[in-house]
Amino acid sequence: MYEEVSISVEQASDAKVLIISVAAKLAGMHPQTLRQYDRLGLVQPGRAGGGGRRYSERDVALLREVQKLSQEEGVNLAGIKRIIGLEQLVGELQERVAQMEAQLDAAYRRVAELETMVTYPGRDLVRQERPSTALVVWRPRRPGER
Repeated sequence: MYEEVSISVEQASDAKVLIISVAAKLAGMHPQTLRQYDRLGLVQPGRAGGGGRRYSERDVALLREVQKLSQEEGVNLAGIKRIIGLEQLVGELQERVAQMEAQLDAAYRRVAELETMVTYPGRDLVRQERPSTALVVWRPRRPGER
């Protein structure tokens, strides 16, 4: 029936160059199924100048995942849409965490760099030889007080 083609989502291209019949064949589906998945928002193909759908290798990998979830795992299309949305969110959050980790590493490097440049480390701290017995009392301001 259909020839088995393996595409890794991580390595798949985002170029929207595959016409619907080719994408359907690669995904092992009927073109009408792809049209339905487009209407449901499970996959977002690009559009050619004449309005025809164009799919990427990543779209085909996603379609195969949809098919697997539907046929092998018994997940309905609403559930699949939710799973896809959550997976995209996780990917975005992982990317954001990686960016923040890189920024934190850069900040730590900068702090270490600045610490090596300081002639007298901790110079703005005053060492106190004996423990203080001072008591600080705080009271909130009343309206109208300055």
